Amino acid sequence: MTVYRLGKRLVFPSPAEAEPDGLLAVGGDLEPRRLLLAYSMGIFPWQGDPPLWFSPDPRWVLVPSALHVSRSLGKRLARGEYQVRADTDFGRVIRACAQAERPGQDGTWIGDDMIEAYCRLHELGFGHSVEAWLGDELAGGLYGLSLGGVFFGESMFALRSDASKVAFASLVSQLETWGFDFVDCQVHTPHLARFGAVAWSRERFLRELARSLERPTRRGPWRLGV
Repeated sequence: MTVYRLGKRLVFPSPAEAEPDGLLAVGGDLEPRRLLLAYSMGIFPWQGDPPLWFSPDPRWVLVPSALHVSRSLGKRLARGEYQVRADTDFGRVIRACAQAERPGQDGTWIGDDMIEAYCRLHELGFGHSVEAWLGDELAGGLYGLSLGGVFFGESMFALRSDASKVAFASLVSQLETWGFDFVDCQVHTPHLARFGAVAWSRERFLRELARSLERPTRRGPWRLGV
């Protein structure tokens, strides 16, 4: 397999040419047009200098109707302990995700360039945050971006018990109401598997993605419960 070196041209190789670990290309930039093209092709970046571009096989996804909420989380959701909102403080959410400790990881993949890039996507209506608030305190949340009928999840954080889980479950329930096809979870984590995420082959993922991208994109800012 070959890892491609990207230049200034707005182009990516086929995801089918990715390395076994999903690495496809190195280089390019994090400008909105390149990021949106990448996601539309089933490719996403990880922080690097230069950026690293991945398309793993298998790909982990969650169909909203298959969301599994544990009994304890269901009780917390029913109590309404957290107020869940969307797109009220995207910048704080992505910075909190960058600062969150990740067991087994050395540092964060969300650097300053990545933060700036996704904040620009948010300003353009493609990037979204979902936040769990405890009064005036941002207790947890997540961010990602939306194209067609797909939400591409990027990262989450929690400063209070279950705050990110509440935000995620609330988001997925809202996506089901809006008729979204699936959430791209990218890679396996036990946390997402407990919510009902499953593995799709890259071939199936790209086929379902192409179908979902035929739908109009719900641009931001988002409001939950509508």
